[in-house]
Amino acid sequence: MSATLPAGLAVSVRVPASTANLGPGFDCLGMALGIYDEIEVRTTDDGLTIRVEGEGANDVPWGPTHLVVRAIEAGLAAAGLRAGGLDVVCRNVIPHSRGLGSSASAVVGGLAAGAGLAAKFDPALEIDRDELVHLASEFEGHPDNAAASVLGGAVVSWTETAEDGTVRYRAVRLAPAAALRVVVLVPSERSSTAHTRGLLPAQVPHGDAAFNVSRAALAVVALTERPDLLMQATQDKLHQTQRAPALPLTTAWIARLRAAGIAATVSGAGPTILALTTSEFPAELHELAKAEGLEVIEPVIADGVSID
Repeated sequence: MSATLPAGLAVSVRVPASTANLGPGFDCLGMALGIYDEIEVRTTDDGLTIRVEGEGANDVPWGPTHLVVRAIEAGLAAAGLRAGGLDVVCRNVIPHSRGLGSSASAVVGGLAAGAGLAAKFDPALEIDRDELVHLASEFEGHPDNAAASVLGGAVVSWTETAEDGTVRYRAVRLAPAAALRVVVLVPSERSSTAHTRGLLPAQVPHGDAAFNVSRAALAVVALTERPDLLMQATQDKLHQTQRAPALPLTTAWIARLRAAGIAATVSGAGPTILALTTSEFPAELHELAKAEGLEVIEPVIADGVSID
């Protein structure tokens, strides 16, 4: 039996966007970016009230199927709790369907809100970040974006499968080099992760797999200690070329930036372009990107989700 929370408990959550893959680290490398969604939740006696402001306000359901609401309920259920009713406010800034982890941020934010309500009801029910990574990754189906939004910084994520088939999602935070700077170029058009993932082959050549293993290992060094190695460390043979036909603008800008000596990759499944650098982003490229309809954002590398 689940205990029912009393009315009047309130929690606020601030959750960062994320970028995944970082070139070679397909489904395992990620980074939290300082673009934030905010969620406020209050328990009520019964019913559901949800308000959505900002990004996606007209595109998402304002009801029990809303991703944040489902995640709040999952977070409460993990603690053996339920709410008689909920009043939920979502203030969205993270662009949707652009490769910046908006769905993972919604899941992390909702789970964090549920966990925060549980802890206010009974401090003994508080969960740690490792458990939040697992719950969010389990909800999402993969851990790279979710782990970044939970832990902040850069992350390496992986899965562990027990003998009984139980899967455990794990991640560790990396401390990015102080000189590392992030620029994202965000197209106006959206991309479907399911579609771009569907472009990937079921099998890859052994040589390509070995290439990516070496570059992903090098990426950990480049991100934390040797950003001078970013160009080599962001090379990839497993997913970007395969997705290129569906992302012509993205592909062209990655080539343009790399020709200028800037380590650029597809952010997640695209279409956003991620650029990693230690220098000022060139003004002429900034102006050209704007002229071609790209929004240029220079977010900080963010800390993980906050719960108040």
